[in-house]
Amino acid sequence: MTMWLILFGSLFLLGLAEILRVLAMKFDLATISRSAAALVGVLVTVVYLGVGWYQAHHVAQTEYTVTTDKKVGNLRVAFFGDSHLGSTFDADGLAEHLKTIEKAKPDLLVIAGDFVDERTTKAEMIKAAQALGDVNTPYGVYYVFGNHDKALYQPGIRDFSGDDLVAELEKNGVIVLQDESILLDDRFYLVGRQDASQEFDFGGSRASIADLMAPLDHSKYTIVLDHQPRDYAAEAKAGADLVLSGHTHGGQMIPLMQIIQWFGIGQNDRLYGIEKRDNTNFIVTSGISE
Repeated sequence: MTMWLILFGSLFLLGLAEILRVLAMKFDLATISRSAAALVGVLVTVVYLGVGWYQAHHVAQTEYTVTTDKKVGNLRVAFFGDSHLGSTFDADGLAEHLKTIEKAKPDLLVIAGDFVDERTTKAEMIKAAQALGDVNTPYGVYYVFGNHDKALYQPGIRDFSGDDLVAELEKNGVIVLQDESILLDDRFYLVGRQDASQEFDFGGSRASIADLMAPLDHSKYTIVLDHQPRDYAAEAKAGADLVLSGHTHGGQMIPLMQIIQWFGIGQNDRLYGIEKRDNTNFIVTSGISE
């Protein structure tokens, strides 16, 4: 996927350079040769990819504060997604990031999918699951599937299955939520959704957020984990208080994805950051890896 994104980004920037050349000629601003325009495109592409590489290898911590009238008290949630283990860092690198997370003293850690992908080896997956098992928070560590965790896009390419991943996570004390909810300390709910790819890419299904929320006590605070940020209207209508997602990698191909979002095109409701709809706060992480 990364190589395709680089290709499309390069073509976009080269095209932009050509547009600038044509405009300059049209308005008699300057005489710019085709080779000069191409050189500008190449230079911009190199800078663009360099910035992307730096961002992928230097994880930034972002803090958000949300408020509620519900009696949940102060709750500190650590949240990451899209580690794609083996892409930018291995299990040892993950362990270092987890140490940084622990220093923030969160009440719980939640992982919003794509912990691994088609390129992750079983040995690295096992080692990374053990690193998660070493994380110490009052309420524990929770996980939902992303669209790459089960390697369904390239079946047979990997030496472990989605079930193997669940087994290793649970062996190390990580609670995997698959269209399930859990009430913690009679204080707040965590609702973990199956990834939307089960329904849209692989011909399966997942429970609606309305069905998942229906049996819950709505006087209590509810946090929903949903890998792909594409069901905002339903999640707000169902009464979720906070929805945490990943998947988009912050838009990944800036400005292509941002342009798509500005025009209301595409399947994601948000690419990055926080917004509020009705009484529901939505947060999308850009991911801890590439």
